[in-house]
Amino acid sequence: MRLHDEEPEAGPFEPVTAAELAALLPSGRALVVVDGRSGGGKTTVADRLGHPVVHTDDVAWQHHPTDWADILLDHVVAPWRRGEPVSYRPPAWDRLDRPGAIEVPVCDVLVVEGVGAGRAAVAAHADLVVWVQSDRDEARRRGIARDIEYGRTPDEAEEFWDGWMRSEDPFLAAERPWTRAHLVVSGTPPVDGAADGRVWVARGSASL
Repeated sequence: MRLHDEEPEAGPFEPVTAAELAALLPSGRALVVVDGRSGGGKTTVADRLGHPVVHTDDVAWQHHPTDWADILLDHVVAPWRRGEPVSYRPPAWDRLDRPGAIEVPVCDVLVVEGVGAGRAAVAAHADLVVWVQSDRDEARRRGIARDIEYGRTPDEAEEFWDGWMRSEDPFLAAERPWTRAHLVVSGTPPVDGAADGRVWVARGSASL
Protein backbone atom coordinates (compact mmCIF):
# COMPACT_ATOMS: atom_id res chain seq x y z
CA MET A 1 0.00 0.00 0.00
CA ARG A 2 1.44 3.36 -1.03
CA LEU A 3 0.76 5.96 1.65
CA HIS A 4 1.62 9.59 2.22
CA ASP A 5 5.01 10.01 3.88
CA GLU A 6 3.62 11.15 7.25
CA GLU A 7 1.16 8.26 7.64
CA PRO A 8 2.44 4.98 9.15
CA GLU A 9 1.19 1.74 7.63
CA ALA A 10 -1.27 -0.16 9.81
CA GLY A 11 -2.02 -3.85 9.75
CA PRO A 12 -1.95 -6.65 9.16
CA PHE A 13 -5.61 -6.39 8.18
CA GLU A 14 -8.13 -9.17 8.74
CA PRO A 15 -11.60 -9.48 7.22
CA VAL A 16 -14.54 -9.20 9.60
CA THR A 17 -18.25 -9.60 8.94
CA ALA A 18 -20.78 -6.85 9.43
CA ALA A 19 -21.81 -8.44 12.74
CA GLU A 20 -18.20 -8.64 13.93
CA LEU A 21 -17.66 -5.01 12.95
CA ALA A 22 -20.77 -3.96 14.86
CA ALA A 23 -19.40 -5.73 17.94
CA LEU A 24 -16.37 -3.42 17.86
CA LEU A 25 -18.55 -0.33 18.28
CA PRO A 26 -19.22 1.22 21.70
CA SER A 27 -22.37 0.09 23.46
CA GLY A 28 -25.11 2.55 24.27
CA ARG A 29 -25.16 6.14 23.07
CA ALA A 30 -22.10 6.85 20.92
CA LEU A 31 -20.71 9.25 18.35
CA VAL A 32 -18.58 7.40 15.79
CA VAL A 33 -16.43 9.38 13.36
CA VAL A 34 -15.01 7.83 10.20
CA ASP A 35 -12.06 9.69 8.70
CA GLY A 36 -9.76 8.97 5.78
CA ARG A 37 -8.57 10.39 2.50
CA SER A 38 -10.78 11.28 -0.44
CA GLY A 39 -11.60 8.23 -2.53
CA GLY A 40 -10.38 5.98 0.28
CA GLY A 41 -13.60 4.10 1.07
CA LYS A 42 -14.93 6.08 4.06
CA THR A 43 -18.54 6.11 2.88
CA THR A 44 -18.54 2.35 2.31
CA VAL A 45 -17.21 1.73 5.81
CA ALA A 46 -19.63 4.20 7.39
CA ASP A 47 -22.61 2.64 5.63
CA ARG A 48 -21.62 -0.83 6.83
CA LEU A 49 -21.76 0.28 10.47
CA GLY A 50 -25.54 0.13 10.22
CA HIS A 51 -26.42 3.46 11.86
CA PRO A 52 -27.50 6.93 10.64
CA VAL A 53 -24.66 8.70 8.81
CA VAL A 54 -23.93 12.41 8.41
CA HIS A 55 -21.51 13.27 5.60
CA THR A 56 -19.19 16.20 6.24
CA ASP A 57 -19.35 16.98 2.51
CA ASP A 58 -22.94 18.05 3.16
CA VAL A 59 -21.96 20.15 6.19
CA ALA A 60 -19.12 21.81 4.26
CA TRP A 61 -20.99 22.21 0.95
CA GLN A 62 -20.06 25.58 -0.60
CA HIS A 63 -18.70 26.68 2.80
CA HIS A 64 -15.05 25.66 3.27
CA PRO A 65 -13.16 22.43 2.53
CA THR A 66 -11.82 22.05 6.08
CA ASP A 67 -13.23 24.79 8.34
CA TRP A 68 -16.63 23.37 9.29
CA ALA A 69 -16.19 21.72 12.71
CA ASP A 70 -18.18 24.39 14.58
CA ILE A 71 -21.17 23.95 12.27
CA LEU A 72 -21.13 20.18 12.72
CA LEU A 73 -20.76 20.30 16.50
CA ASP A 74 -23.22 23.10 17.20
CA HIS A 75 -25.99 22.19 14.80
CA VAL A 76 -25.78 18.41 14.37
CA VAL A 77 -23.89 16.77 17.24
CA ALA A 78 -25.22 19.00 20.05
CA PRO A 79 -28.93 18.45 19.34
CA TRP A 80 -28.34 14.74 18.73
CA ARG A 81 -26.62 14.51 22.15
CA ARG A 82 -29.69 16.13 23.70
CA GLY A 83 -31.83 13.38 22.22
CA GLU A 84 -33.45 15.65 19.64
CA PRO A 85 -34.06 14.88 15.96
CA VAL A 86 -31.89 16.96 13.64
CA SER A 87 -33.10 18.83 10.56
CA TYR A 88 -30.45 21.38 9.71
CA ARG A 89 -29.74 23.52 6.69
CA PRO A 90 -26.18 24.93 6.71
CA PRO A 91 -25.90 28.61 5.70
CA ALA A 92 -24.75 27.86 2.15
CA TRP A 93 -27.80 25.66 1.56
CA ASP A 94 -30.09 28.63 2.14
CA ARG A 95 -27.86 31.06 0.29
CA LEU A 96 -27.72 28.89 -2.84
CA ASP A 97 -31.19 27.33 -2.58
CA ARG A 98 -30.04 23.74 -2.14
CA PRO A 99 -33.14 21.67 -1.36
CA GLY A 100 -33.55 19.41 1.65
CA ALA A 101 -31.69 19.33 4.94
CA ILE A 102 -29.23 17.28 6.98
CA GLU A 103 -31.57 14.88 8.77
CA VAL A 104 -30.78 12.71 11.80
CA PRO A 105 -33.50 10.77 13.63
CA VAL A 106 -33.43 10.25 17.38
CA CYS A 107 -30.89 7.41 17.67
CA ASP A 108 -28.31 5.93 20.03
CA VAL A 109 -25.41 5.81 17.55
CA LEU A 110 -24.56 8.59 15.10
CA VAL A 111 -21.85 8.14 12.46
CA VAL A 112 -20.08 11.20 11.03
CA GLU A 113 -18.11 10.45 7.88
CA GLY A 114 -15.71 12.58 5.90
CA VAL A 115 -12.22 13.95 5.43
CA GLY A 116 -11.29 15.62 8.71
CA ALA A 117 -14.00 13.96 10.80
CA GLY A 118 -11.26 12.70 13.13
CA ARG A 119 -9.69 16.13 13.68
CA ALA A 120 -8.92 17.05 17.28
CA ALA A 121 -11.91 19.39 17.63
CA VAL A 122 -14.38 16.66 16.65
CA ALA A 123 -12.56 13.64 18.07
CA ALA A 124 -12.79 15.25 21.52
CA HIS A 125 -16.55 14.63 21.34
CA ALA A 126 -16.37 11.17 19.76
CA ASP A 127 -16.70 7.79 21.42
CA LEU A 128 -14.94 5.96 18.59
CA VAL A 129 -12.62 7.26 15.88
CA VAL A 130 -12.17 5.14 12.75
CA TRP A 131 -9.35 5.81 10.30
CA VAL A 132 -9.78 4.33 6.81
CA GLN A 133 -6.31 3.75 5.40
CA SER A 134 -6.05 3.59 1.62
CA ASP A 135 -3.56 3.28 -1.19
CA ARG A 136 -3.05 6.82 -2.52
CA ASP A 137 -2.97 5.76 -6.18
CA GLU A 138 -6.17 3.74 -5.90
CA ALA A 139 -7.87 6.54 -3.97
CA ARG A 140 -6.97 8.99 -6.74
CA ARG A 141 -8.24 6.63 -9.43
CA ARG A 142 -11.54 6.20 -7.59
CA GLY A 143 -11.95 9.90 -6.90
CA ILE A 144 -11.38 10.92 -10.51
CA ALA A 145 -13.67 8.15 -11.78
CA ARG A 146 -16.39 9.31 -9.37
CA ASP A 147 -16.11 12.91 -10.57
CA ILE A 148 -16.37 11.77 -14.18
CA GLU A 149 -19.57 9.93 -13.23
CA TYR A 150 -20.84 13.22 -11.77
CA GLY A 151 -20.43 14.83 -15.19
CA ARG A 152 -16.91 16.28 -15.30
CA THR A 153 -14.61 15.56 -18.22
CA PRO A 154 -11.47 13.54 -17.42
CA ASP A 155 -9.36 16.71 -17.55
CA GLU A 156 -11.81 18.58 -15.33
CA ALA A 157 -11.89 15.69 -12.87
CA GLU A 158 -8.10 15.60 -12.59
CA GLU A 159 -7.95 19.37 -12.16
CA PHE A 160 -10.64 19.24 -9.45
CA TRP A 161 -8.85 16.40 -7.65
CA ASP A 162 -5.50 18.19 -7.66
CA GLY A 163 -7.12 21.39 -6.41
CA TRP A 164 -8.87 19.56 -3.59
CA MET A 165 -5.63 17.83 -2.59
CA ARG A 166 -3.99 21.22 -2.12
CA SER A 167 -6.35 21.65 0.84
CA GLU A 168 -6.67 18.06 2.01
CA ASP A 169 -3.03 16.97 2.07
CA PRO A 170 -1.62 19.73 4.32
CA PHE A 171 -4.70 19.61 6.54
CA LEU A 172 -4.37 15.88 7.24
CA ALA A 173 -0.59 16.14 7.57
CA ALA A 174 -1.09 18.74 10.31
CA GLU A 175 -4.05 17.08 12.06
CA ARG A 176 -2.81 13.45 11.83
CA PRO A 177 -6.24 11.96 12.65
CA TRP A 178 -4.92 8.41 12.39
CA THR A 179 -3.13 8.97 15.70
CA ARG A 180 -6.54 9.24 17.42
CA ALA A 181 -8.02 6.14 15.79
CA HIS A 182 -9.38 3.33 17.93
CA LEU A 183 -10.09 1.32 14.79
CA VAL A 184 -8.12 1.26 11.52
CA VAL A 185 -9.83 -0.16 8.45
CA SER A 186 -8.41 -0.80 4.99
CA GLY A 187 -10.25 1.14 2.33
CA THR A 188 -8.29 -0.64 -0.40
CA PRO A 189 -8.11 -4.25 0.84
CA PRO A 190 -6.40 -7.03 -1.11
CA VAL A 191 -9.76 -8.76 -1.68
CA ASP A 192 -13.04 -7.01 -2.41
CA GLY A 193 -15.49 -7.72 0.41
CA ALA A 194 -18.42 -5.95 -1.22
CA ALA A 195 -20.22 -9.17 -2.08
CA ASP A 196 -20.50 -10.40 1.51
CA GLY A 197 -20.19 -7.12 3.41
CA ARG A 198 -16.79 -7.83 4.93
CA VAL A 199 -14.52 -5.04 6.14
CA TRP A 200 -10.75 -5.40 6.58
CA VAL A 201 -9.71 -4.28 10.06
CA ALA A 202 -6.18 -3.85 11.39
CA ARG A 203 -5.22 -6.39 14.03
CA GLY A 204 -5.06 -4.69 17.42
CA SER A 205 -7.83 -2.21 16.57
CA ALA A 206 -10.37 -1.88 19.39
CA SER A 207 -10.91 -5.42 20.70
CA LEU A 208 -9.95 -7.32 17.54
